[in-house]
Amino acid sequence: MNDMKRRIKLEIENLKLFLEDRKAIYRLGVFAAMLFVLLICGIWVNRSNAEDETLSISKMNFAKAEVSEVLKENLIKDNENAEGRYVGSQELEIRITSGDHKNEIMTLTNYLSALYNVHVQKGDKIIVRIMENDQGSYYASMYNYNRGFVMGIFILVFFSLLILLGGKKGIGALAGLLFTLSCIWFILIPAVIQGMNAIGMTIVIIAVTTTGSLIMLNGFSKKTYCAILGCIGGVIIAGLCAVIVSYLTPMNGFNMSEAENLLLYGADKGLKISGLLVCSVLISALGAVMDVSLGIASSIWELHIQNQELPKKELFISGMRIGRDAMGTMANTLILAFAGSALNMLILIQTYEIPFIQLINTDYICLEIIQSIASSMGILLTVPLVAMISVNLMTHQTQEFNMTVKKQGGKK
Repeated sequence: MNDMKRRIKLEIENLKLFLEDRKAIYRLGVFAAMLFVLLICGIWVNRSNAEDETLSISKMNFAKAEVSEVLKENLIKDNENAEGRYVGSQELEIRITSGDHKNEIMTLTNYLSALYNVHVQKGDKIIVRIMENDQGSYYASMYNYNRGFVMGIFILVFFSLLILLGGKKGIGALAGLLFTLSCIWFILIPAVIQGMNAIGMTIVIIAVTTTGSLIMLNGFSKKTYCAILGCIGGVIIAGLCAVIVSYLTPMNGFNMSEAENLLLYGADKGLKISGLLVCSVLISALGAVMDVSLGIASSIWELHIQNQELPKKELFISGMRIGRDAMGTMANTLILAFAGSALNMLILIQTYEIPFIQLINTDYICLEIIQSIASSMGILLTVPLVAMISVNLMTHQTQEFNMTVKKQGGKK
């Protein structure tokens, strides 16, 4: 009897491992299919057009360089306007370490001010701009410090911590993050530049990236499907709030600080600016709404598994109670994130002692309010939405199973 029990237990464990392997294979298969579709869409959207003119900024040649020698310095420490930073100029001898002019020795004048201040010494790594004229001659000018190595290490440390502390979940989260960023950079932005409907494309990208990210993070399960539906719904709600307020104010992409440059460089390619404000709200709300959706769906799933007799009303109320804790923290996260990004502007406003009536009607402040409040409203309304979806989807199969059992028992 004991041998039989051990054998059955072993078979059950083997079956679980087999199912887990199958799920992992399915998950990788779906992710591979999504990457393939991303590649095809990226190639199509980024296809070159012979009529497109290359922007002058894209003709500039940037290269890595190393300071071989500081030939001359004319610097003073400015304690009055630059908080002790050196201002003036440096005559530098540099060696180009990348690009067409690799290993060439050049000289350049490095001008330092309170705002543009790249103070270097011998051996420092820098980035220079190689300027060429029609006669074929060229010269180098200072661009900035070479921060690539430090930034790369910083990103690598983040990825490593995510994998080490998160395990399989961390790997799934990393894959989902890279997938989302790739879709935004290689598909959404080129499509918007070419004049495609910005809001429609953003909603499609959000739906695709949400599905891919949550499946990679949590696999194929009911709570994943509930989180996907709730996340997409919550983001669309945030977008609708932004659309309504931007229509009534009125505010749109033309009020954004980058609108002038977008008109100058993107209008000829078909770029439509008016919908970019709503797109920014949709994208900024995605991460927080996804977090809330998965948290609520997982909580309701655990409650349902522990007590499958728990009625829908009780499950929904429990989901709302859990969601209330997430509401405040996530809303604060978004609003404080926008406040942090606008900190310099807020300090400048207090410095100028701008009247409230002028402040509340300033384009920049109105944009920040619309983005932060609309995204927060998306989070608030996501909680009841995902709770309702989860309760209905998760309890549907259980109710059918219980009805079947009762019928079979009645027949007996």
